[in-house]
Amino acid sequence: MTQPKLSLLQLPFPDIWKYGMLALSVLLLVVALIILTCQLSRCRKSSRLWEERKFANEARRIAEENAFEGERSQTPLLGIAREYVQEVKIQRIQKELKKLGICFSPPASENSHEMGNLSSDAVVSDEYPGKLKFSLLYNKEQLELLLTVTGALGLPTQQCTNTFVKVRLLSWASSQSPDLQYIVHEWQTHVAKNSSSPDFGDQFTCTLQEAELTRSSIKLQVKHFDRYSRHMPLGEVRIALNALNTSRKIEFCEELQKATKDTVGEVLVSLKCLPISQKIEVGLLKVKTAFLYNSPEKRIYARIDVFCNLHKQKHQKSKPKTLTSITVFNETFLFHLPQPIVWDCALLISIYELRPRSKQLVGQAVLGKRGPNDMNDHWHRMAQSIQHPVAKWHPLLI
Repeated sequence: MTQPKLSLLQLPFPDIWKYGMLALSVLLLVVALIILTCQLSRCRKSSRLWEERKFANEARRIAEENAFEGERSQTPLLGIAREYVQEVKIQRIQKELKKLGICFSPPASENSHEMGNLSSDAVVSDEYPGKLKFSLLYNKEQLELLLTVTGALGLPTQQCTNTFVKVRLLSWASSQSPDLQYIVHEWQTHVAKNSSSPDFGDQFTCTLQEAELTRSSIKLQVKHFDRYSRHMPLGEVRIALNALNTSRKIEFCEELQKATKDTVGEVLVSLKCLPISQKIEVGLLKVKTAFLYNSPEKRIYARIDVFCNLHKQKHQKSKPKTLTSITVFNETFLFHLPQPIVWDCALLISIYELRPRSKQLVGQAVLGKRGPNDMNDHWHRMAQSIQHPVAKWHPLLI
């Protein structure tokens, strides 16, 4: 009896089933290969993470041992970057504090007291090199004052890359308030670039009654122009106009003096310490200004900035109010302080006049722990009167 050949054996399935099982086997093979690849990748990542964790633990152990032994270990790159960023931030805030006017100088008056500096980091030298050349002419017939800013000489080369002169015509408000002034006119020369002895040649005119000469003065302040920040004053010259009793041109070449501030109003501020929530409540109550004239069209608002240990809080603004001789705000603002209230803090209140396309600074008041006597006294009274508001008038300076 003959046996059947293997080549003649056939599976009892149709062809479509055979092809289906072949495709399924290929699909299972591909899935197995994908799973194997994923597992290998995961194992590689886990081994890398384990090595990094081991390296970090070893570095931490070495740093702790070095700190325990009193040795100064090398700072990691991340730590160096953080320290550098913090240092840059501190320097930026210090510069901003200085340019905001925290270090106010006293007004040019015999009755004014020494206000000092709020920050020891922003020390201004008493020496102001340089001279300013200008001329004044008062025409009695036309009641017109002509000012010509000729130029400057011998400005400091490191701070006078771009300079200009800010001119203010000031007048005393009344005999009852000899320190209170208002700005009659305000001008500015063009910016002279890259010169320690710039030439300006700008002329300014205004109408001024002869009776107003006795209580008016001109303040010329040389400033360094800064495109991205506030302009830094280099020095100033003040001239009283009561000497201009003749209709002849008077030329001046005066040495620059220390830049000072003028009192243009007062602001009534209340402070309340909230130690439990680590907050301070600032109440903006009233603003007294010495404008030449008030009108319903003039509106002012206040901006409040708080600095604590070189950390600047987010500023807050008040609602615009119509300008009067005494403008009433009666608004309160809460600021969170990261450090206790008794630490070094400064509060800057800036009053601005709203204009159609811009804003004009009216004056600024500053108070804090390290401020002048009156402002420092207000801060200490607030710290002693926990959860009770303490109000006080402060001068507005510009």
